[in-house]
Amino acid sequence: MAVADAPVPELRSRATACAERLLEADRVLLASHIDADGLTSAGVAAIALERAGIPFEAVFEKQLDEAAIAGIAERDYDTVLFTDFGSGQLDVIAAHEAAGDFTPIVADHHQPADADTDYHLNPLLEGIDGASELSGAGAAYVLARALAAASDADERLDNRDLATLAVVGAVGDMQASVGELRGANARIVADGVEAGVLEETTDLAVYGTQTRPLPKLLEYASDVRIPGITNDERGAVSFLDELDVECRADGAWKRWADLDDAEKQRVTSALVRHAVSRGVPAYEIDRLVGTSYILAEEERGTELRDASEFSTLLNATARYERADVGLAVCLGDRTTALERARELLRNHRRNLSEGIEWVENTGVTVEEHVQWFDAGDEIRETIVGIIAGMSMGTDGVSRELPIVAFARESDDETKVSARGTGPLVSRGLDLSAVMTEAARAVGGDGGGHDVAAGATIPAGQEEAFIGHVDRIVGEQLD
Repeated sequence: MAVADAPVPELRSRATACAERLLEADRVLLASHIDADGLTSAGVAAIALERAGIPFEAVFEKQLDEAAIAGIAERDYDTVLFTDFGSGQLDVIAAHEAAGDFTPIVADHHQPADADTDYHLNPLLEGIDGASELSGAGAAYVLARALAAASDADERLDNRDLATLAVVGAVGDMQASVGELRGANARIVADGVEAGVLEETTDLAVYGTQTRPLPKLLEYASDVRIPGITNDERGAVSFLDELDVECRADGAWKRWADLDDAEKQRVTSALVRHAVSRGVPAYEIDRLVGTSYILAEEERGTELRDASEFSTLLNATARYERADVGLAVCLGDRTTALERARELLRNHRRNLSEGIEWVENTGVTVEEHVQWFDAGDEIRETIVGIIAGMSMGTDGVSRELPIVAFARESDDETKVSARGTGPLVSRGLDLSAVMTEAARAVGGDGGGHDVAAGATIPAGQEEAFIGHVDRIVGEQLD
Protein backbone atom coordinates (compact mmCIF):
# COMPACT_ATOMS: atom_id res chain seq x y z
CA MET A 1 0.00 0.00 0.00
CA ALA A 2 1.69 3.17 -1.21
CA VAL A 3 1.55 6.28 0.95
CA ALA A 4 -0.98 7.80 -1.47
CA ASP A 5 -3.19 4.74 -1.05
CA ALA A 6 -3.27 4.89 2.74
CA PRO A 7 -6.73 6.08 3.85
CA VAL A 8 -5.14 8.12 6.65
CA PRO A 9 -1.47 8.66 5.71
CA GLU A 10 -0.66 10.17 9.11
CA LEU A 11 -1.31 6.76 10.70
CA ARG A 12 0.42 4.64 8.06
CA SER A 13 3.58 3.77 10.01
CA ARG A 14 1.64 2.89 13.18
CA ALA A 15 -0.85 0.81 11.19
CA THR A 16 1.92 -1.03 9.35
CA ALA A 17 3.72 -1.90 12.61
CA CYS A 18 0.48 -3.24 14.11
CA ALA A 19 -0.30 -5.23 10.96
CA GLU A 20 3.14 -6.82 10.82
CA ARG A 21 2.87 -7.84 14.47
CA LEU A 22 -0.54 -9.43 13.85
CA LEU A 23 0.92 -11.48 10.99
CA GLU A 24 3.52 -12.88 13.40
CA ALA A 25 0.85 -14.08 15.86
CA ASP A 26 -0.19 -17.72 16.07
CA ARG A 27 -3.65 -16.67 17.19
CA VAL A 28 -5.26 -13.43 18.33
CA LEU A 29 -7.83 -12.48 20.94
CA LEU A 30 -9.96 -9.66 19.54
CA ALA A 31 -11.48 -7.60 22.38
CA SER A 32 -13.93 -4.79 21.65
CA HIS A 33 -16.52 -2.47 23.15
CA ILE A 34 -20.28 -3.13 23.02
CA ASP A 35 -21.69 -0.03 21.30
CA ALA A 36 -22.21 0.41 17.55
CA ASP A 37 -18.68 1.73 17.09
CA GLY A 38 -17.26 -1.18 19.07
CA LEU A 39 -19.24 -3.79 17.12
CA THR A 40 -18.26 -2.34 13.75
CA SER A 41 -14.65 -2.08 14.94
CA ALA A 42 -14.76 -5.78 15.78
CA GLY A 43 -16.47 -6.53 12.47
CA VAL A 44 -13.81 -4.73 10.46
CA ALA A 45 -10.99 -6.36 12.42
CA ALA A 46 -12.54 -9.84 12.28
CA ILE A 47 -13.00 -9.77 8.51
CA ALA A 48 -9.48 -8.43 8.02
CA LEU A 49 -7.97 -11.10 10.28
CA GLU A 50 -9.90 -13.85 8.51
CA ARG A 51 -8.82 -12.63 5.09
CA ALA A 52 -5.21 -12.54 6.27
CA GLY A 53 -5.49 -16.13 7.54
CA ILE A 54 -4.97 -15.23 11.21
CA PRO A 55 -6.92 -17.41 13.71
CA PHE A 56 -8.81 -15.36 16.28
CA GLU A 57 -11.52 -15.33 18.93
CA ALA A 58 -13.71 -12.30 19.68
CA VAL A 59 -14.83 -11.12 23.12
CA PHE A 60 -16.74 -8.01 24.17
CA GLU A 61 -16.65 -5.87 27.30
CA LYS A 62 -19.02 -3.07 28.26
CA GLN A 63 -16.21 -1.54 30.29
CA LEU A 64 -12.49 -2.21 30.04
CA ASP A 65 -11.35 -1.93 33.64
CA GLU A 66 -8.60 -3.70 35.57
CA ALA A 67 -10.77 -6.75 36.23
CA ALA A 68 -11.72 -7.09 32.57
CA ILE A 69 -8.11 -6.78 31.45
CA ALA A 70 -7.05 -9.38 34.03
CA GLY A 71 -9.73 -11.70 32.63
CA ILE A 72 -8.40 -11.15 29.13
CA ALA A 73 -4.89 -12.03 30.33
CA GLU A 74 -6.18 -15.30 31.79
CA ARG A 75 -7.33 -16.43 28.34
CA ASP A 76 -3.69 -17.17 27.53
CA TYR A 77 -3.41 -15.53 24.11
CA ASP A 78 0.01 -14.28 23.12
CA THR A 79 -1.51 -11.36 21.17
CA VAL A 80 -4.56 -9.27 22.08
CA LEU A 81 -6.07 -6.78 19.64
CA PHE A 82 -8.11 -4.11 21.43
CA THR A 83 -10.55 -2.16 19.25
CA ASP A 84 -12.58 0.92 20.26
CA PHE A 85 -11.04 0.85 23.70
CA GLY A 86 -7.63 0.26 25.24
CA SER A 87 -5.99 3.65 24.88
CA GLY A 88 -7.54 4.99 28.08
CA GLN A 89 -6.42 1.86 29.93
CA LEU A 90 -2.97 1.67 28.38
CA ASP A 91 -1.24 1.94 31.75
CA VAL A 92 -2.96 -1.24 32.98
CA ILE A 93 -2.46 -2.99 29.64
CA ALA A 94 1.23 -2.04 29.58
CA ALA A 95 1.69 -3.60 33.02
CA HIS A 96 0.35 -6.91 31.69
CA GLU A 97 2.63 -6.59 28.68
CA ALA A 98 5.63 -6.04 30.97
CA ALA A 99 4.63 -9.13 32.94
CA GLY A 100 4.66 -11.17 29.74
CA ASP A 101 0.93 -11.90 29.80
CA PHE A 102 0.33 -10.84 26.20
CA THR A 103 1.43 -8.46 23.49
CA PRO A 104 -1.20 -5.73 23.11
CA ILE A 105 -2.20 -4.09 19.85
CA VAL A 106 -4.53 -1.15 20.37
CA ALA A 107 -6.68 0.42 17.63
CA ASP A 108 -8.67 3.09 19.41
CA HIS A 109 -9.64 6.77 19.28
CA HIS A 110 -10.15 7.67 22.94
CA GLN A 111 -7.84 9.81 25.05
CA PRO A 112 -4.70 7.75 25.86
CA ALA A 113 -3.49 7.12 29.39
CA ASP A 114 0.02 8.17 30.31
CA ALA A 115 1.71 4.98 29.11
CA ASP A 116 3.03 3.51 25.89
CA THR A 117 3.28 0.32 23.88
CA ASP A 118 4.94 -0.48 20.57
CA TYR A 119 1.64 -1.16 18.82
CA HIS A 120 -0.73 1.72 19.44
CA LEU A 121 -2.88 3.06 16.61
CA ASN A 122 -4.77 6.17 17.72
CA PRO A 123 -5.55 9.32 15.68
CA LEU A 124 -4.92 11.55 18.70
CA LEU A 125 -1.26 10.55 18.63
CA GLU A 126 -0.95 12.17 15.20
CA GLY A 127 -3.02 15.29 15.82
CA ILE A 128 -6.30 13.93 14.43
CA ASP A 129 -9.42 14.50 16.54
CA GLY A 130 -10.69 11.14 17.76
CA ALA A 131 -14.04 12.61 18.79
CA SER A 132 -14.99 14.03 15.40
CA GLU A 133 -12.56 12.90 12.69
CA LEU A 134 -11.94 9.17 13.23
CA SER A 135 -13.91 6.60 15.22
CA GLY A 136 -12.83 3.27 16.66
CA ALA A 137 -14.15 1.55 13.55
CA GLY A 138 -12.15 4.04 11.48
CA ALA A 139 -8.98 3.12 13.36
CA ALA A 140 -9.78 -0.56 12.78
CA TYR A 141 -10.29 0.21 9.08
CA VAL A 142 -6.88 1.87 8.82
CA LEU A 143 -5.40 -1.26 10.40
CA ALA A 144 -7.39 -3.51 8.06
CA ARG A 145 -6.05 -1.69 5.01
CA ALA A 146 -2.50 -2.02 6.33
CA LEU A 147 -3.05 -5.71 7.09
CA ALA A 148 -4.22 -6.36 3.53
CA ALA A 149 -1.15 -4.60 2.18
CA ALA A 150 1.24 -6.50 4.46
CA SER A 151 -0.25 -9.96 3.95
CA ASP A 152 -0.16 -12.36 1.03
CA ALA A 153 -3.93 -12.24 0.61
CA ASP A 154 -5.50 -11.80 -2.82
CA GLU A 155 -4.52 -8.27 -3.81
CA ARG A 156 -8.12 -7.63 -4.89
CA LEU A 157 -9.11 -7.88 -1.24
CA ASP A 158 -7.62 -4.54 -0.24
CA ASN A 159 -10.37 -4.21 2.41
CA ARG A 160 -11.83 -1.02 0.91
CA ASP A 161 -15.24 -2.67 1.11
CA LEU A 162 -14.92 -2.47 4.91
CA ALA A 163 -15.36 1.30 4.62
CA THR A 164 -19.09 0.62 5.02
CA LEU A 165 -18.67 -0.68 8.56
CA ALA A 166 -16.22 2.11 9.40
CA VAL A 167 -18.80 4.69 8.34
CA VAL A 168 -21.57 2.97 10.32
CA GLY A 169 -19.30 3.07 13.37
CA ALA A 170 -18.49 6.75 12.91
CA VAL A 171 -22.16 7.67 12.46
CA GLY A 172 -23.09 5.57 15.49
CA ASP A 173 -20.42 7.42 17.48
CA MET A 174 -22.16 10.74 16.62
CA GLN A 175 -19.26 11.91 14.47
CA ALA A 176 -21.70 13.10 11.78
CA SER A 177 -23.61 15.28 14.24
CA VAL A 178 -22.41 18.40 12.39
CA GLY A 179 -24.26 17.21 9.29
CA GLU A 180 -21.53 15.15 7.66
CA LEU A 181 -18.40 13.12 8.35
CA ARG A 182 -15.23 15.16 8.21
CA GLY A 183 -11.46 14.81 8.33
CA ALA A 184 -10.11 11.28 8.23
CA ASN A 185 -13.66 9.93 8.21
CA ALA A 186 -14.28 11.72 4.92
CA ARG A 187 -11.28 9.96 3.39
CA ILE A 188 -12.75 6.62 4.40
CA VAL A 189 -16.05 7.63 2.83
CA ALA A 190 -14.15 8.41 -0.39
CA ASP A 191 -12.63 4.91 -0.24
CA GLY A 192 -16.08 3.38 0.01
CA VAL A 193 -17.50 5.49 -2.78
CA GLU A 194 -14.56 4.59 -5.03
CA ALA A 195 -15.04 0.91 -4.21
CA GLY A 196 -18.73 1.14 -5.11
CA VAL A 197 -20.00 0.08 -1.69
CA LEU A 198 -21.03 3.53 -0.38
CA GLU A 199 -23.17 6.38 -1.68
CA GLU A 200 -22.84 9.86 -0.19
CA THR A 201 -25.95 11.96 -0.79
CA THR A 202 -27.52 15.20 0.40
CA ASP A 203 -30.87 14.30 1.89
CA LEU A 204 -33.39 14.96 4.62
CA ALA A 205 -31.44 14.64 7.88
CA VAL A 206 -34.08 12.64 9.71
CA TYR A 207 -33.71 9.20 11.25
CA GLY A 208 -35.70 6.37 9.62
CA THR A 209 -35.71 7.35 5.94
CA GLN A 210 -35.38 3.71 4.90
CA THR A 211 -37.88 2.02 7.15
CA ARG A 212 -40.44 4.42 8.64
CA PRO A 213 -43.74 5.29 6.90
CA LEU A 214 -43.74 8.99 5.99
CA PRO A 215 -46.09 10.20 8.77
CA LYS A 216 -44.04 8.41 11.44
CA LEU A 217 -40.82 9.68 9.88
CA LEU A 218 -41.95 13.28 10.36
CA GLU A 219 -43.78 12.77 13.66
CA TYR A 220 -40.72 11.24 15.34
CA ALA A 221 -38.18 13.63 13.77
CA SER A 222 -37.19 15.45 16.95
CA ASP A 223 -33.70 16.77 16.20
CA VAL A 224 -35.39 19.81 14.69
CA ARG A 225 -38.73 20.34 16.42
CA ILE A 226 -41.40 21.65 14.03
CA PRO A 227 -44.67 22.77 15.68
CA GLY A 228 -47.67 21.02 14.17
CA ILE A 229 -45.61 18.06 12.95
CA THR A 230 -43.12 16.90 15.59
CA ASN A 231 -44.85 14.58 18.08
CA ASP A 232 -48.15 15.33 16.30
CA GLU A 233 -49.49 12.36 14.35
CA ARG A 234 -52.51 14.22 12.95
CA GLY A 235 -50.38 17.21 12.05
CA ALA A 236 -47.87 15.05 10.16
CA VAL A 237 -50.64 13.29 8.21
CA SER A 238 -52.36 16.60 7.41
CA PHE A 239 -49.07 18.10 6.21
CA LEU A 240 -48.47 15.18 3.84
CA ASP A 241 -52.04 15.12 2.55
CA GLU A 242 -51.77 18.76 1.46
CA LEU A 243 -48.70 18.13 -0.70
CA ASP A 244 -48.65 17.63 -4.44
CA VAL A 245 -46.89 14.31 -3.87
CA GLU A 246 -48.28 10.78 -4.06
CA CYS A 247 -47.40 9.66 -0.55
CA ARG A 248 -49.38 6.42 -0.62
CA ALA A 249 -49.18 3.27 -2.74
CA ASP A 250 -51.86 0.58 -2.70
CA GLY A 251 -53.45 2.22 0.31
CA ALA A 252 -50.27 2.17 2.41
CA TRP A 253 -47.95 5.04 3.28
CA LYS A 254 -44.70 5.15 1.36
CA ARG A 255 -41.34 5.48 3.03
CA TRP A 256 -38.89 8.26 2.20
CA ALA A 257 -36.75 5.71 0.34
CA ASP A 258 -39.75 5.00 -1.95
CA LEU A 259 -39.93 8.61 -3.23
CA ASP A 260 -38.05 9.76 -6.30
CA ASP A 261 -35.67 12.73 -6.16
CA ALA A 262 -38.28 15.25 -7.37
CA GLU A 263 -40.80 14.08 -4.77
CA LYS A 264 -38.19 14.29 -2.01
CA GLN A 265 -37.36 17.85 -3.07
CA ARG A 266 -41.02 18.91 -2.95
CA VAL A 267 -41.53 17.42 0.51
CA THR A 268 -38.34 19.00 1.83
CA SER A 269 -39.21 22.43 0.42
CA ALA A 270 -42.69 22.26 1.94
CA LEU A 271 -41.24 21.17 5.27
CA VAL A 272 -38.87 24.15 5.28
CA ARG A 273 -41.73 26.55 4.44
CA HIS A 274 -43.83 25.07 7.23
CA ALA A 275 -40.97 25.41 9.70
CA VAL A 276 -40.42 29.05 8.73
CA SER A 277 -44.13 29.80 9.11
CA ARG A 278 -44.08 28.32 12.61
CA GLY A 279 -41.11 30.42 13.71
CA VAL A 280 -38.41 27.76 13.75
CA PRO A 281 -35.02 29.57 13.81
CA ALA A 282 -33.01 29.56 10.59
CA TYR A 283 -30.06 27.75 12.18
CA GLU A 284 -32.41 24.94 13.20
CA ILE A 285 -33.98 24.76 9.74
CA ASP A 286 -30.52 24.41 8.21
CA ARG A 287 -30.19 21.14 10.12
CA LEU A 288 -33.13 19.59 8.26
CA VAL A 289 -30.84 18.72 5.36
CA GLY A 290 -27.55 16.89 5.73
CA THR A 291 -25.38 14.18 4.28
CA SER A 292 -26.64 10.60 4.22
CA TYR A 293 -24.45 7.53 3.86
CA ILE A 294 -26.06 4.68 1.94
CA LEU A 295 -24.68 1.14 1.88
CA ALA A 296 -25.09 0.44 -1.80
CA GLU A 297 -25.03 -3.35 -1.59
CA GLU A 298 -27.73 -3.61 1.10
CA GLU A 299 -31.41 -4.01 0.28
CA ARG A 300 -33.35 -0.76 -0.18
CA GLY A 301 -35.89 -0.12 2.58
CA THR A 302 -34.02 -2.09 5.26
CA GLU A 303 -32.21 -0.96 8.41
CA LEU A 304 -28.90 -1.95 6.83
CA ARG A 305 -29.19 0.42 3.87
CA ASP A 306 -28.66 3.62 5.88
CA ALA A 307 -25.64 4.07 8.16
CA SER A 308 -27.68 5.73 10.91
CA GLU A 309 -30.31 2.99 11.04
CA PHE A 310 -27.63 0.29 10.82
CA SER A 311 -25.86 1.76 13.84
CA THR A 312 -29.09 1.79 15.86
CA LEU A 313 -29.71 -1.84 14.97
CA LEU A 314 -26.26 -2.72 16.30
CA ASN A 315 -26.82 -0.72 19.50
CA ALA A 316 -29.88 -2.89 20.10
CA THR A 317 -27.79 -6.06 20.26
CA ALA A 318 -24.70 -5.72 22.44
CA ARG A 319 -26.40 -3.37 24.90
CA TYR A 320 -28.69 -6.30 25.67
CA GLU A 321 -25.88 -8.86 26.07
CA ARG A 322 -26.10 -10.09 22.48
CA ALA A 323 -22.89 -8.78 20.96
CA ASP A 324 -22.62 -12.07 19.10
CA VAL A 325 -25.74 -11.17 17.12
CA GLY A 326 -24.45 -7.72 16.22
CA LEU A 327 -21.09 -9.09 15.16
CA ALA A 328 -22.77 -11.76 13.01
CA VAL A 329 -24.72 -9.03 11.21
CA CYS A 330 -21.50 -7.08 10.64
CA LEU A 331 -19.93 -10.24 9.24
CA GLY A 332 -22.74 -10.63 6.71
CA ASP A 333 -25.41 -12.86 8.28
CA ARG A 334 -28.68 -11.70 6.68
CA THR A 335 -30.85 -14.55 7.95
CA THR A 336 -31.00 -15.77 11.56
CA ALA A 337 -28.78 -13.07 13.09
CA LEU A 338 -30.52 -10.24 11.23
CA GLU A 339 -33.97 -11.40 12.31
CA ARG A 340 -32.80 -11.71 15.92
CA ALA A 341 -31.27 -8.22 15.71
CA ARG A 342 -34.59 -6.86 14.49
CA GLU A 343 -36.38 -8.43 17.45
CA LEU A 344 -33.86 -6.82 19.78
CA LEU A 345 -34.33 -3.50 17.96
CA ARG A 346 -38.08 -3.57 18.56
CA ASN A 347 -37.40 -4.13 22.27
CA HIS A 348 -34.73 -1.41 22.24
CA ARG A 349 -37.16 1.12 20.77
CA ARG A 350 -39.74 0.33 23.43
CA ASN A 351 -37.14 0.80 26.15
CA LEU A 352 -35.97 4.11 24.67
CA SER A 353 -39.53 5.40 24.39
CA GLU A 354 -40.31 4.40 27.96
CA GLY A 355 -37.02 5.90 29.18
CA ILE A 356 -37.65 9.24 27.50
CA GLU A 357 -41.18 9.28 28.90
CA TRP A 358 -39.75 8.59 32.37
CA VAL A 359 -37.36 11.53 32.06
CA GLU A 360 -40.16 13.83 30.86
CA ASN A 361 -42.44 12.79 33.74
CA THR A 362 -39.74 12.83 36.44
CA GLY A 363 -37.88 15.88 35.23
CA VAL A 364 -34.25 16.89 35.63
CA THR A 365 -32.42 18.78 38.35
CA VAL A 366 -30.81 21.95 37.04
CA GLU A 367 -27.54 23.18 38.52
CA GLU A 368 -25.71 26.34 37.49
CA HIS A 369 -23.89 24.71 34.56
CA VAL A 370 -25.38 21.22 34.10
CA GLN A 371 -28.67 19.35 34.35
CA TRP A 372 -29.01 15.78 35.60
CA PHE A 373 -31.30 12.92 36.56
CA ASP A 374 -30.87 9.71 38.55
CA ALA A 375 -32.76 6.82 36.95
CA GLY A 376 -31.69 4.24 39.53
CA ASP A 377 -33.12 0.93 38.34
CA GLU A 378 -35.74 2.55 36.10
CA ILE A 379 -33.49 2.72 33.03
CA ARG A 380 -30.99 0.12 31.92
CA GLU A 381 -27.46 1.40 32.51
CA THR A 382 -26.35 0.38 29.00
CA ILE A 383 -28.87 2.74 27.36
CA VAL A 384 -29.18 5.59 29.87
CA GLY A 385 -26.70 7.68 27.87
CA ILE A 386 -28.72 7.28 24.68
CA ILE A 387 -31.87 8.34 26.52
CA ALA A 388 -30.10 11.34 28.05
CA GLY A 389 -29.03 12.54 24.62
CA MET A 390 -32.44 11.95 23.07
CA SER A 391 -34.13 13.80 25.95
CA MET A 392 -32.26 17.03 25.26
CA GLY A 393 -34.70 19.44 23.67
CA THR A 394 -37.82 17.68 24.95
CA ASP A 395 -40.16 19.40 27.40
CA GLY A 396 -38.24 20.47 30.48
CA VAL A 397 -34.81 19.39 29.21
CA SER A 398 -32.60 22.12 27.77
CA ARG A 399 -30.11 21.87 24.90
CA GLU A 400 -28.22 24.80 26.41
CA LEU A 401 -26.75 22.74 29.28
CA PRO A 402 -24.89 19.41 29.26
CA ILE A 403 -26.94 16.56 30.70
CA VAL A 404 -25.67 13.95 33.14
CA ALA A 405 -27.54 10.70 33.80
CA PHE A 406 -27.11 8.13 36.57
CA ALA A 407 -28.24 4.51 36.53
CA ARG A 408 -27.56 1.66 38.91
CA GLU A 409 -24.80 -0.63 37.65
CA SER A 410 -24.57 -2.80 40.78
CA ASP A 411 -25.12 -2.50 44.51
CA ASP A 412 -21.72 -0.89 44.83
CA GLU A 413 -21.39 1.15 41.62
CA THR A 414 -23.31 3.76 39.66
CA LYS A 415 -23.02 4.22 35.91
CA VAL A 416 -22.77 7.82 34.71
CA SER A 417 -23.40 9.02 31.16
CA ALA A 418 -23.00 12.60 29.96
CA ARG A 419 -24.05 14.25 26.71
CA GLY A 420 -23.44 17.68 25.24
CA THR A 421 -24.02 19.42 21.91
CA GLY A 422 -21.85 20.77 19.12
CA PRO A 423 -22.41 24.41 20.16
CA LEU A 424 -21.41 23.60 23.75
CA VAL A 425 -18.24 21.87 22.55
CA SER A 426 -17.42 24.91 20.42
CA ARG A 427 -17.61 26.97 23.63
CA GLY A 428 -15.05 24.73 25.35
CA LEU A 429 -17.01 21.78 26.73
CA ASP A 430 -14.96 18.58 27.01
CA LEU A 431 -17.01 15.91 28.76
CA SER A 432 -14.16 13.41 28.59
CA ALA A 433 -12.07 15.63 30.84
CA VAL A 434 -15.10 16.36 33.02
CA MET A 435 -15.95 12.71 33.58
CA THR A 436 -12.34 11.72 34.20
CA GLU A 437 -11.60 14.44 36.76
CA ALA A 438 -14.96 14.31 38.57
CA ALA A 439 -15.03 10.52 38.75
CA ARG A 440 -11.51 10.26 40.12
CA ALA A 441 -12.35 12.89 42.73
CA VAL A 442 -14.94 10.50 44.22
CA GLY A 443 -13.01 7.26 43.78
CA GLY A 444 -14.22 6.24 40.32
CA ASP A 445 -12.97 6.59 36.77
CA GLY A 446 -14.28 7.85 33.46
CA GLY A 447 -13.51 9.09 29.97
CA GLY A 448 -14.86 9.29 26.45
CA HIS A 449 -15.19 12.21 24.05
CA ASP A 450 -15.83 15.93 24.32
CA VAL A 451 -19.51 15.65 23.31
CA ALA A 452 -20.27 12.29 24.97
CA ALA A 453 -18.55 10.56 27.87
CA GLY A 454 -19.17 8.29 30.81
CA ALA A 455 -17.90 7.12 34.17
CA THR A 456 -18.36 4.57 36.91
CA ILE A 457 -18.43 5.87 40.48
CA PRO A 458 -19.05 4.35 43.93
CA ALA A 459 -22.73 4.20 44.83
CA GLY A 460 -23.68 7.04 47.17
CA GLN A 461 -21.24 9.52 45.63
CA GLU A 462 -23.70 10.96 43.08
CA GLU A 463 -24.21 14.37 44.72
CA ALA A 464 -20.50 14.89 45.35
CA PHE A 465 -19.81 13.87 41.76
CA ILE A 466 -22.35 16.37 40.39
CA GLY A 467 -20.74 19.10 42.46
CA HIS A 468 -17.40 18.44 40.79
CA VAL A 469 -19.03 18.18 37.35
CA ASP A 470 -20.84 21.52 37.74
CA ARG A 471 -17.64 23.24 38.81
CA ILE A 472 -15.52 21.79 36.00
CA VAL A 473 -18.09 22.49 33.29
CA GLY A 474 -18.41 26.04 34.58
CA GLU A 475 -14.64 26.51 34.32
CA GLN A 476 -14.65 25.13 30.77
CA LEU A 477 -17.53 27.23 29.49
CA ASP A 478 -16.35 30.40 31.22
